[in-house]
Amino acid sequence: MNIIRTKWIYRNKMDEHGVITRNKARLVAKGYNQEEGIDYDETYAPVARLEVVRLLLAFSCLQVKQLKDDIFLNQTEYCKDLLRKFGMDKCKSISTPFSTNCHLDHDVVGNPVDETKYRGLIGSSLYLTINKLDIMFVVCMCARFQSAPKESHFNAAKRIMKYLQGTKDVGLWYLGNVSLSLTGYSDSDFVGCNIDRKSTSGTCHLLGSSLISWQCKKQACVALSTVKQSILQQGVVVLKLYG
Repeated sequence: MNIIRTKWIYRNKMDEHGVITRNKARLVAKGYNQEEGIDYDETYAPVARLEVVRLLLAFSCLQVKQLKDDIFLNQTEYCKDLLRKFGMDKCKSISTPFSTNCHLDHDVVGNPVDETKYRGLIGSSLYLTINKLDIMFVVCMCARFQSAPKESHFNAAKRIMKYLQGTKDVGLWYLGNVSLSLTGYSDSDFVGCNIDRKSTSGTCHLLGSSLISWQCKKQACVALSTVKQSILQQGVVVLKLYG
């Protein structure tokens, strides 16, 4: 059987004004090399997203411990290397990755920090979200300020490292001989962003007692209430009537 080669496709995504807003890259299979009946039906996905590539790279440095009926996945060694890389392998551990009374914003008056170091810390932490959903919210929150990070953002990122110091051995445990009922949970911080007043929602799904998927996503747009619109329109009419 011939090996199906791949190719990188690069594309610039533009808005309605023709301004480039995003640079996209996709790894695709060369479909013209496939032969029907040999390797045609077996290729179920012609496009490999970058998230899948990153997932493969992240799992290549997971630790996998297989027992008789259970499987345990964790990234203890990666956490140790990450803490050592940023000089926090001797730091004290902390019980939570994010303070409940901390609300990050652009912090225009704050002291700037090294962008390269900050981006490296956040980028390295993103690989840990493969099997540590407990840090996904705060990592995605800190990732919003990579263009001009300030000292407050860097302190929040260092708090993640302190949390990892005490949870290096925490991972995903897949048990055998359990029911395969699918359960989902969702939550949202109502108007949690101080910048644009958007909410951040999170979901997770369990198959039996095993966590299989999770995500943390910021609200795409904010809609104006129809009640508020009608009140504003009535106010405009009143102003016109009374000069």
